[in-house]
Amino acid sequence: MTDAAVNGVPPVKDGVFPPVTDREIACAAEKLVKNLAAAGQTVATCESLTAGLVAASIAQVPGASQVLRGGLVTYQTDTKHILAGVNEAILDDPGPVSSCCAKAMAIGARQTTGADWAVSLTGVAGPEPVGIHPVGEVWIGMAFPTGRRFAARARPEGRHRWGMVLGADKPVPLVDGDRNHIRRVVTCYALSLLAEQVAQTLHG
Repeated sequence: MTDAAVNGVPPVKDGVFPPVTDREIACAAEKLVKNLAAAGQTVATCESLTAGLVAASIAQVPGASQVLRGGLVTYQTDTKHILAGVNEAILDDPGPVSSCCAKAMAIGARQTTGADWAVSLTGVAGPEPVGIHPVGEVWIGMAFPTGRRFAARARPEGRHRWGMVLGADKPVPLVDGDRNHIRRVVTCYALSLLAEQVAQTLHG
């Protein structure tokens, strides 16, 4: 591995993952706000482990009031149903840390707020695993203006490792670091991922 930064992310040295800077998060939020404003579209959030960090990061950007519809903080499992309308059957199986739940959270945030886009985050920040889910397992969901939705494991470049999850047949990406580091990493990752998706619609 070289000492050069990749996409602005410092390299991993001696197994230690670099911290996320305030500037990295701010830049990702600024890019998202800029892209949404250019598209004339809005966004909402539904956050579990990040507890509002994504929405707060967007709100710090001048002009955020033009694009941010609002945010749901669904930290406890039952509030995912109460606030975001996630079906209780999903919360039972496969559970709140899953692609199904992440998608349902994003859909619920979009429907509740009337936003064009929605992004959701659910996972395990630690310090202890939750059931079969290890620390660093994080799902990000998105709901698009077209009605499309998807969810994927957080896989921030230069800030994740590969580990096994019970029931998985191969290693999966796990965000590395302590509790607050994981929350900041996935906040930045979600902002960047959504900014890229909005940009793709701008450029056809």
